[in-house]
Amino acid sequence: METFAPPSHSHVMGTLFLNAWIALLEKQGIYDNLKDLRRESQKLIEERNDVRIRVIVAEQQQMKRLERVQGWFSRVQDVLYEVDRLTLESNREDVKLCLGGLCTKSCKSNYKFGRKVFRTLREVQSLSLEGDFKEVAQPAPVNPVDERPLPTSVVGLQSTFERVWSCVMEDTIGIVGLYGMGGVGKTTLLTQINNKFLVSPNHFDFVIWAVVSKDLQLEKIQESIAKKIGLFNESWSSKNVQEKAQEIFKILSNKKFMLLLDDIWEPVDLAQVGLPIPSPRSTSSKVVFTSRDFEVCGQMETHRSFKVECLAYEDACELFEEKVGREILDSHPDIPELAEIVAKDCGGLPLALIAVGRAMASK
Repeated sequence: METFAPPSHSHVMGTLFLNAWIALLEKQGIYDNLKDLRRESQKLIEERNDVRIRVIVAEQQQMKRLERVQGWFSRVQDVLYEVDRLTLESNREDVKLCLGGLCTKSCKSNYKFGRKVFRTLREVQSLSLEGDFKEVAQPAPVNPVDERPLPTSVVGLQSTFERVWSCVMEDTIGIVGLYGMGGVGKTTLLTQINNKFLVSPNHFDFVIWAVVSKDLQLEKIQESIAKKIGLFNESWSSKNVQEKAQEIFKILSNKKFMLLLDDIWEPVDLAQVGLPIPSPRSTSSKVVFTSRDFEVCGQMETHRSFKVECLAYEDACELFEEKVGREILDSHPDIPELAEIVAKDCGGLPLALIAVGRAMASK
């Protein structure tokens, strides 16, 4: 019967020595890779910061970052998180030298950890090569004007609109004021001007709409402008009025714009907003605003002002009948005469005619 002799003492010591030597080599390889990983990840951080600066500059010029650049930023963030995690793990006790193969669990742990370090190092190096972008952004397709809602039919403003539109298109006119009592149709007229740019050839890069109202806040006007010209982002709210004005001026000083300000109750300092102020000698950009007060037009130094009048009697009757509806008007022989009396009592004020007409239609 064949027998097996137990391993000699020298054989056991040789095996332990060999295992220890292999463990030392593995350990040294992990340390080397960790050192390389830290160095390469720092280079990747620097490269990411450089690309980020290029993107910020491009976006300030109304360009849109490329999707592949955004995807790269996301992957860089993920891999840097993994680098931090591996760095913490490398300091734990389970990543230690295994002697003689006796610490089997630790050896396996070291091996797995070493593989993760190696893979992450390769990913960091790959992302670093990938981040060499020739272009980080492209011109964003910007619609110069946003269509605003209008009533299905506008009564009695056509002649005023034509006069204002002709004035706005004059080369020597930069600031135009529209004034009149509340409810007379100033906002409707301004909306018609806004929407006209959708179908009329013009040279404006931006047509900007902003509501001012009685509580004047320059930052609200700045926000409307920033959203239109591509400046509005996460950091916008952290800037003060002066900083926002500088950003706006930097963009609009090289652009041709039409700013439509609705419902001004007091003078708006256009320079504080950040606008290059149109003058008779420089009217490539223009400002049109509405106000209830003619004095505001003078204080805004308008080049032309237009009073928006109440509707003439015929137009008032037409608007009122439109809101009441033909069915109601024909339901009783006395109603048409009553409608004319009510229309006259409204004094040609469109807002009153619309409100009373709709109320009458619902009876």
